[in-house]
Amino acid sequence: MNKKVVGLLVLALSLVLLAGCNSGTSNGESGEGGSGQELRLAHNLGEDHPVHAGLQRFADKVKENTNGEVTVKIFANGVLGDEKEVLEQLQSGAVDMTKVSAGALESFSDDYQVFSLPYIFESEDHYRNVMESDIVNEIYQSTEDKGFVGLTYFDSGARSFYTKDTAIETPDDLKGMKIRVMDSPTAIQMVKLLGGTPTPMPYGEIYTGMQQGVIDGAESNPTALTTGKHGEVAKNFSVNEHTIIPDIVVVSQATWDKLSDEQKEAVQSAADDATQYQVELWAEATEEAISEAEEMGVEFNEVDKEPFIEAVQPMHEEFMKDERMAEMIEKIKEMK
Repeated sequence: MNKKVVGLLVLALSLVLLAGCNSGTSNGESGEGGSGQELRLAHNLGEDHPVHAGLQRFADKVKENTNGEVTVKIFANGVLGDEKEVLEQLQSGAVDMTKVSAGALESFSDDYQVFSLPYIFESEDHYRNVMESDIVNEIYQSTEDKGFVGLTYFDSGARSFYTKDTAIETPDDLKGMKIRVMDSPTAIQMVKLLGGTPTPMPYGEIYTGMQQGVIDGAESNPTALTTGKHGEVAKNFSVNEHTIIPDIVVVSQATWDKLSDEQKEAVQSAADDATQYQVELWAEATEEAISEAEEMGVEFNEVDKEPFIEAVQPMHEEFMKDERMAEMIEKIKEMK
């Protein structure tokens, strides 16, 4: 029995128990003799990952801020499925919350494409200014008609290419290479423009994909080399930093509507606190990952970013043809 099946059985049991615990309550809120509302949060990363630590911080703060009226139960390690599967469960009401890459949200709202546009952020400070702005709050609400909204973001680092054999120093080096990408139209187009063959697949399949030669490499941040153990197979990491794509913590609209105004405020406060905590953890984890990966034999290659920037300019030109997207991009550029 695989871990996903086990996870689904655990979820089914928890739903039964939760239903029993919440009998006599209204709309999930605690009543006399009730035990409050438990929110089910699923994600696909390990419990040693900075994102999980941030989510645990969020769960702790939710309980603290609501005096135990609202609690968060975390299902980690992808036991309930990959990002796409968990989003489907969130829409159906099987889970209440999840952490998902902004890239995976493109199919739900075009607004999320802006995060995957290569080199849209000119620096870490520029990225941070944007993520704390009203623009992002508007993007969070853009999926309301799909049954969920964003609460906050977590750092997921700058994404670069890493490969099993040949190091990527220029776009020409990507020709003929099968590169794993997220199931994101923007990421697929980016790799095509850079000369590679984009190969969408779940994060959990990258290791065996490289090991068996299904793909030649992938694109992610340095922690993938360690927490995902990809550095055991991929020995070349090219620091071209083509995108900085955040993770987004989303909540079911139905779940959100069941919370009182006070509970919503408490949950949002917990989310904001968790972001600041996770951002600090992420910076530390990245430094540790680079050091650990070098010990694994991974070579980090600094590259000239200009050829990569030039190669993806057609994407910027295409995005600017859309009036709403063009307006958003202009506002983002003003924040650098």
